[in-house]
Amino acid sequence: MKPIKIAIKTKGKILLIHPGDILAVEAEGNYVLLRRATDSYLLRESISTMAEKLEAYGFIRVHRSVLVNASSVEEIHPGTSGEYMLRIAGGRQYMVSRTYKNNLKSLAHAWIGTDTFVDEG
Repeated sequence: MKPIKIAIKTKGKILLIHPGDILAVEAEGNYVLLRRATDSYLLRESISTMAEKLEAYGFIRVHRSVLVNASSVEEIHPGTSGEYMLRIAGGRQYMVSRTYKNNLKSLAHAWIGTDTFVDEG
């Protein structure tokens, strides 16, 4: 059985946090910001590496610089030019670029009354 927590090194110590507590990961230059409901951590890591490491925990890439925890997503609404806006727990919103739109399909086990979205692309 694999461990449920992930280890992150921050401010000279190693913290063990539950991946389910992370709402989103945002790229900031050579760093990524791990966003939790109460706090956030800046780590020297690439967004691509984080995407690989967190995929097993239900994180999906919605933009070249953003990963979201699928279980924290509360709402998706279409934008004006093919992109989508996605809102996570706590109210923060992220744009879903067209490149990553198909990743949204993995957010829900079943899509009810949303045939047009699921059939696209």
